[in-house]
Amino acid sequence: MVGVKTVSGRELHSPSVEPQLLGADAPDQRVAAPVGAPHFLAHREGDHVAVAVQDVEPGPGRVLYMDSSRAIELAVQEPVPLGHKVALTDLPGIAEVVEYGVRIGLTREPIAQGRLVHVHNIRSARWQKSE
Repeated sequence: MVGVKTVSGRELHSPSVEPQLLGADAPDQRVAAPVGAPHFLAHREGDHVAVAVQDVEPGPGRVLYMDSSRAIELAVQEPVPLGHKVALTDLPGIAEVVEYGVRIGLTREPIAQGRLVHVHNIRSARWQKSE
């Protein structure tokens, strides 16, 4: 198990990513991984979202499916912070959002592929009446 360090020195553990320390003069606590490391992990084929394993800026991104080890390229449309989700496919308004092969939420509005998926555009599937 290796770790990726943030500017503050906090170490985030990962089984397959070599550590990289960001410059001490970095203005925030962004997390970066070595070139070639995936930007996102998707738990299962068919999931609608993947989780950022580093801070990701708009542009080309790499998604690794954990159940098949298949990698795909994704055009990231906006910044996606470490631990947040990105849409792997276009999601219409008021549609189910699937992660881990199960419904985790419902869209509040259409979400384009490559966009950040978070509380501003989805709601929990656990409580159907959540706004």
